[in-house]
Amino acid sequence: MVETIVQILARELWKEERHVANVIALLDEGSTIPFIARYRKELHGSMDDTALRTLEDRLHYLRSLQQRREEVLLAIENQGKLTEELTAAVHAAATLAEVEDLYRPYKPKRRTRATIARERGLEPLALLLMAQEKNGPAPLAAAADFIDPEKGVETAEDALQGASDIVAEMFSDDAAIRKGLRELLERKAVLRSSAVSEEDSVYRLYYDFAQPVSRLQGHQILAINRGEREEKLKVSLEMDRETALILLRRQVLRPGAPAMDFIRTAAEDAYDRLIFPSLERELRSALTERASEGAIGQFALNLKPLLMQPPVKGHVTMGLDPGYRMGCKVAVVDGTGKVLDTAVVYPTYGERQKREAIAKLKELVKCHGVTHIAIGNGTASRETEQMTVELIREAGGELSYMVVSEAGASVYSASKLAAEEFPQFDVNLRSAVSIARRLQDPLAELVKIDPKAIGVGQYQHDMPPKRLDEALNAVVEDCVNAVGVDVNTASPSLLAQISGLNQTTAKNIVKYREENGAFTSRKQLLKVPKLGPKAYEQCAGFLRVPESRLVLDNTAVHPESYAAAETLLKLTGYTMEDVAAGRLDDLKSRVAAAGAEQLAAQAGVGVPTLLDVTKELVKPGRDPRDELPPPILRTDVMELKDLKPGMVLTGTVRNVIDFGAFVDIGVHQDGLVHISEVCSKFIRHPSEVVSVGDVVKVVVLDVDEKKKRISLSIKQAK
Repeated sequence: MVETIVQILARELWKEERHVANVIALLDEGSTIPFIARYRKELHGSMDDTALRTLEDRLHYLRSLQQRREEVLLAIENQGKLTEELTAAVHAAATLAEVEDLYRPYKPKRRTRATIARERGLEPLALLLMAQEKNGPAPLAAAADFIDPEKGVETAEDALQGASDIVAEMFSDDAAIRKGLRELLERKAVLRSSAVSEEDSVYRLYYDFAQPVSRLQGHQILAINRGEREEKLKVSLEMDRETALILLRRQVLRPGAPAMDFIRTAAEDAYDRLIFPSLERELRSALTERASEGAIGQFALNLKPLLMQPPVKGHVTMGLDPGYRMGCKVAVVDGTGKVLDTAVVYPTYGERQKREAIAKLKELVKCHGVTHIAIGNGTASRETEQMTVELIREAGGELSYMVVSEAGASVYSASKLAAEEFPQFDVNLRSAVSIARRLQDPLAELVKIDPKAIGVGQYQHDMPPKRLDEALNAVVEDCVNAVGVDVNTASPSLLAQISGLNQTTAKNIVKYREENGAFTSRKQLLKVPKLGPKAYEQCAGFLRVPESRLVLDNTAVHPESYAAAETLLKLTGYTMEDVAAGRLDDLKSRVAAAGAEQLAAQAGVGVPTLLDVTKELVKPGRDPRDELPPPILRTDVMELKDLKPGMVLTGTVRNVIDFGAFVDIGVHQDGLVHISEVCSKFIRHPSEVVSVGDVVKVVVLDVDEKKKRISLSIKQAK
């Protein structure tokens, strides 16, 4: 009995079939993953957004597989060659590759040697010899009956050659043979790379490299592929030919048959000329796909904590976009990100200009009450950081700074979006504003940038663009919805990431508030053009309205659960006034004492929803990012030459890759913690222990000033 898609997903994901069926129904009716994850927990058993996206991806694959099965069956049926056995085999095929193997013998082919042999009437001879009857004729004798000079078959040897071509192609098209050899290659094949020339390059590590494909790491596959594309490496897949032929012979030979030697030769020809080259291409492609999926997954894993970095809210912030020729661009923004002032200073032009720059910045700090400085980490960042330390010493007060990644800032500054947001500023000043805002609210600023430009992965430019975009946009969507946005201050870029909204409805929300003033309730969203009931259902719970008189409009409680929230408050002896005043510290214990299941039944919701409502009522308008370690703000600078082995420092993880993690320890050059130095126990990947944004203690192992390399250890710092 063939499994249904629901049964397959339930088995693979270890979920109940009813939960899987509910998720599929919700997706089909247009619900988004953030909405399903947050507000339909009872229907799916409280799966998180990651599990739901895995289910969605697998659902798309299985539906594509089912569609391809139907296309293949129809194509074979139209040829009049469909049998019950073949139908059952196609339905039982678990992968697209297996379906294509089954379709291969029936697939229209370009003109091949076997095609020419069939045109010459040699297929009956091929089938006769393939049967390998013990009492059958010898190949040469059988071939004598197929000599036909008019068709180009001059001799018995010509007939046998044509028959051999047909047999070889039939072996190559046999699904069982291909499956067996494919599995053998996956277990036993070795990928080898060698240098095209002795010229030194970044691919030197792979100039004489060999590794079983079963043990290849994703970063190795991607590096070798890139080296091959850039014509620095020659790459081949190697397999012990005799081992493969033994497996093939077992499947096709019948000992004792007169035609056995003929079939053996045809099988070897099939392997060398058709099967191995085809499977080599297929396996290389599969390895690349696997490595790409791994790299995309790692990119997404790194992107999430980067977007979820705790904001430095409510402070007047100065953004510095360092530079040499064009000077250092300066922007001062208030606690909400509104631009207060801009300037350009030239601290790298000489000592006099540096003093002038410090004087100008001191003036801006004093005038606007700046407390934090954000410095972009690009060109001239080191000199700008040193100037900032001098500024802090002279200005005194509570002034501190942080170096922030400016990845993608230049792309954003030159974009149409930035031009619409800051038409009065030139490109350079826009990037200074963006850098300041990245410290204040990384998520709100980074959503304006193509996720690929943020730079927290490896080989992202080698990834399938569509798949990479899907994965990264999903991460951005999940992060924005997990935090929620203020409908009265959010940019169109931020609003567009909210569940149920798109670029058009996001712009319509901004236009509506510009024309009618701030929103004063969630219900008012229904007046926005093109934002209908379905979109409202999907987005309402993620949009906060601080100006509303109803405190629930500024929480993650969905409007459909307002009545349940009011019932819960009444049953536990609280009021909405208590919520607004923040007097619900005891709510969780009261819910536990009364029994969550009993309260949920009385409120008319499920237990997961009741617990979520409870959490929101205790801290209305809470930001999940506030629970994470705060960013490290500095007042002094340390240089590479100051580092000595054995020093223990505190740093921030900036990137996590297959072979380790890069940590910012405040010396402008990130240090590498090799995977072997991440923790004392065995791990397969650094992401099992650390994430981007983590604040960690590290020990300096080695410093190479010439190559600007710093080796660090996390495990030795514990």
